[in-house]
Amino acid sequence: MSDFFSQDELVSVLTTQPLDRLLDYRAPEGGCAIGAFVEVPLGPRKVIGVVWGKGQGGFDPSKIRAVNAVLDVPPLREEMRIFLERAASYTLTPLHAMLRLATRAPGLTETPSARKIYALGHTRPQKMTDARRRVLNVLEEHGGLPFTLGELADLAGVGASVVKGLAKVGALEEREAPRDQPFPLLDPDYFQKELSSEQREAADVLCAQVRSDDYHGTLLKGVTGSGKTEVYLEAVAEALRVGRQALVLLPEIALSAEFIKRIEARFGALPAEWHSGVTMTERRRCWKMVATGDAQIVVGARSALFLPFRDLGVIIVDEEHDSSYKQEDGVLYNARDMAVLRASILGGEVVLASATPSLESWANVEAGKYGKLVLANRYGPAVMPQMSAIDMRGEDVPTGTWISPSLRQMVSDRLSKGEQALLFLNRRGYAPVTICRACGHQIACDHCDARMVEHRFLKRLMCHQCGETKPLPNVCPSCEVEGRLAPVGPGVERLAEEAAAAFPDARIALLSSDRFASARALKEHIQAIAAGEADVIIGTQLVAKGHNFPLLTLVGVIDADLGLQGSDLRAAERTFQLMRQVAGRAGRADIPGEAVLQTFQPEHPVMRAILSGDEDGFWSAEAAQRRTAGVPPYGRMVGIILSSPDIQEVFDLGGLLARNQAPLHAVGAQLFGPAPAPIARIRGRHRVRMLVKADKGTPLQTAILKWVGQVRIPNSVRMTIDIDPQSFH
Repeated sequence: MSDFFSQDELVSVLTTQPLDRLLDYRAPEGGCAIGAFVEVPLGPRKVIGVVWGKGQGGFDPSKIRAVNAVLDVPPLREEMRIFLERAASYTLTPLHAMLRLATRAPGLTETPSARKIYALGHTRPQKMTDARRRVLNVLEEHGGLPFTLGELADLAGVGASVVKGLAKVGALEEREAPRDQPFPLLDPDYFQKELSSEQREAADVLCAQVRSDDYHGTLLKGVTGSGKTEVYLEAVAEALRVGRQALVLLPEIALSAEFIKRIEARFGALPAEWHSGVTMTERRRCWKMVATGDAQIVVGARSALFLPFRDLGVIIVDEEHDSSYKQEDGVLYNARDMAVLRASILGGEVVLASATPSLESWANVEAGKYGKLVLANRYGPAVMPQMSAIDMRGEDVPTGTWISPSLRQMVSDRLSKGEQALLFLNRRGYAPVTICRACGHQIACDHCDARMVEHRFLKRLMCHQCGETKPLPNVCPSCEVEGRLAPVGPGVERLAEEAAAAFPDARIALLSSDRFASARALKEHIQAIAAGEADVIIGTQLVAKGHNFPLLTLVGVIDADLGLQGSDLRAAERTFQLMRQVAGRAGRADIPGEAVLQTFQPEHPVMRAILSGDEDGFWSAEAAQRRTAGVPPYGRMVGIILSSPDIQEVFDLGGLLARNQAPLHAVGAQLFGPAPAPIARIRGRHRVRMLVKADKGTPLQTAILKWVGQVRIPNSVRMTIDIDPQSFH
């Protein structure tokens, strides 16, 4: 089949619209190639699509409409089309939804032209209004980066006239700029840090694999502070040397600002960025420059995996164990696994980097699917922190407090030496439950089966399932008694309050994702802490991810048992990873660090493994348990959630599916459920959960499609199929 279609030849087009098939169109004047991005008529609308192949025919030729236009962007490459098809097939996602992920850039139909942009000027307006202040704050928060008129007005919540008024008085600079300029060239030899012999050995292996032009999967395991980043940046540099592109995936936007600086220092210029924190203009520029090859390195969140790279040579998945790589709504996929799939299709290197790898990656190394490189030592003079436990059963902790006397003394000792201490609690807000001491009522979300969390700094209660908020009440909504509502249990805000009372002369810094309005504000707060502008840091799991605080020498985990509660398949693994990651924040400079875990279960196997540092022993034991149970990574699971405003409707549909299991039985799969989901109602929709379990090599996707295809799903019911679920809520 030819890759090019002449005018009026039939072509099949995949659009981003929710249709279950490809659509036939006539090729436009001048023809079009397979993979071409096109604008096509669909009913009264014009929509974007991609030429997927030869038209199917079988329709009245006179009724087949022509492609309106071929867009001025490079065609979607064959490897990308294969990737989208395989990802769709594996995750049981409609192909049009996958294409939507790959075209999430605004203005693709616009022709390149100049545009007006606005940057900070050199004067301050004599008359300062609240609206003007908001505009200037937006520019300052984004480091003075220029914005288009619409973007700046939207972000500041003002009208366009406010922006133009500031430009008129010289507070903003208005200038013409071409759209979508190439990113500056990066120099792979701009600045190379001196590597240790251990780092150099690992980097040489990765560089050789990049040069080979073949697929390689490698687990780069290194203790916190061992310099994994410098090692995998050598692989990135090698990709640039051989003329290929590189993608670095990070689990959190909060990490990107510090990482972007490291890229600039290593390669002499800024890379392209792709995450929710960049403007729509920058998003479109990144998408187009990636496709033309004029963006050599992209640093991004999980969705950057769906960018149309011209020649991608290496993918780095940093903190590969992190659960935020799993997309939990819309298209359900695990970016770590999809990165491996994409690298295997394009013949490139994928590096999975972590101090505490996932059991899936550990098992793939054991099975010979991935290579493994180990960095066992911290870089430079830093050494791993000493780890110990505080047995809370022997501590006299007053009611309503959570810092044990032993930990309090340890913090005081560190503060007296001018060092920093971190108190870690993986709970946002002030208190997880608000209870009425008169009638026992717990304040719950009106739309979900979840307790509302008090956020005292907002003076509101918040549902962490649907985001609903309400003011902190003074009167119980159940018994209407005034003044008897009380917080139960600790959140980081409450812990910060306790720390301020326990250490009155200390400067307290609170690090929690919901405390910052922008990624820039969070970045500035982290920089201030690293510069020594805080004595005691209170943080959630945000602090476990990649931050380097040179003065931090003591980490105290307030409730090390928290992650072991519940029946989550991965509870032990996640607790082990989180505790090791948090402990790794201590002693990253030349002062030895210490990590202390407050626990009521010091004899628990997970706690013993964390304290002893016997990682291989922990993974071997965890693997043996999972293998015996036949669960991932030694078995397969699929989660199905049915939801509807009508509880009877979802149970009826679940029951019907349970009575017609023949397609599942045919491949030896087991069905569990239907049963109410652990969170049985979210946003007013009742949720029923089913779980399918099968042996490792089972062709589950085919069986699942046959099984659910037997029933008609009512319009009011949503069915979500989650291949390889990471959570079970």
